[in-house]
Amino acid sequence: MITAGRERLVHRKLRLRNRTDFSRVYRHGKSFANHQFVVYWSRKREVEQFRVGVSCSKKIGNAVVRNRMRRLVKEIVRQHQHDIIPHMDLIFIVRKGALGKSYQELEKSVLHVLRKSALLKAKRG
Repeated sequence: MITAGRERLVHRKLRLRNRTDFSRVYRHGKSFANHQFVVYWSRKREVEQFRVGVSCSKKIGNAVVRNRMRRLVKEIVRQHQHDIIPHMDLIFIVRKGALGKSYQELEKSVLHVLRKSALLKAKRG
């Protein structure tokens, strides 16, 4: 139980929630997109690892659909957190193309935008 609580606290630190942080990343950050996602990123030296925010428009669907997409993206990022370069603020915007995709397809798409944005650490070997 204690480890789950600590793990949850670590994941809370990885959240990007402030409106000012979102605005800063949108205004001063860079972006890359594919059919399923847009990723905005900005360097933030004060952040230990990286922080992630996920945005889903009402065009995507109702609250159930939007929250599911947010959870899926956050889980994909959590699974690959050790591959993402540190000291970054990331915002993922979910596009309509992501609807109806399997978890594996979404994971491939998220990794694609991260790779093209040079936000993944270089593989050794």
